[in-house]
Amino acid sequence: MRSIPIYQVDAFSKKVFSGNPAAVCILDNWLSDKLMQDIASENNLSETAFINMNTQPLGIRWFTPECEMGLCGHATLASARVLFDEYLDKDQEEITFSTQRGLLKTIKKQEQIFLDFPTDKPIEQKLNNVIKESIEANIRQLFKGCDDYLVILDDEDTVRNISVNTKKISELSSRGLIISAKGDDYDFVSRCFYPKSKIDEDPVTGSAHTLLIPYWADILKKKNLMAYQCSERGGALACELKGERVFIGGYTARYLDGSIYLNSKD
Repeated sequence: MRSIPIYQVDAFSKKVFSGNPAAVCILDNWLSDKLMQDIASENNLSETAFINMNTQPLGIRWFTPECEMGLCGHATLASARVLFDEYLDKDQEEITFSTQRGLLKTIKKQEQIFLDFPTDKPIEQKLNNVIKESIEANIRQLFKGCDDYLVILDDEDTVRNISVNTKKISELSSRGLIISAKGDDYDFVSRCFYPKSKIDEDPVTGSAHTLLIPYWADILKKKNLMAYQCSERGGALACELKGERVFIGGYTARYLDGSIYLNSKD
């Protein structure tokens, strides 16, 4: 029997039991795709990140309970927290990861960690029946990015209290659906739904903000924004648009350290 270290971190939160929980598994070498998927399914969190410590830059992959994802913000934030705390020199303030989407960076700034991700530019779409049947609200605009559809609604109250049809959302030709509006106390608010990945609602979605930040930076005519994802757990994100990159910052709260025990043949 062998073991691998596992950590659980609540991302985009200063305290446990809020923000978005992610598992982080530290590896000497990649496990098989099936085994990583089995571990993610067993963890039953929205994302489990796997870090290969023997590649340069460090390799990172993300799995939901259902499938591998091409990009995940909150699990990258959680991974950086574990690496800064446990595995890297104390004076190191930047990590570069190798991913399917290219190189990603995380930067430590005092108590927060910032994700340096590529922008996902919103392309306006015509309303379709699946979108109309997915949410019960007046839709002001519809956009699509690389991963998700983005629906713009009237106000924060609508975003917070909307009824959604997750079965219809799962029919969309996308990873999922983001809804957003101008915020009352924040520049903008959002909620994210990913039923295809067995995540009816994701608590705080860093990767969704690669699409949200370019949209709201253009609408509000400002490059530095504060965002809030108003799920039940909720989480705040410090956002900045820098050309073709977005910086997404947040706090983290470590919840659990432990080991996963595997059969020797796995």
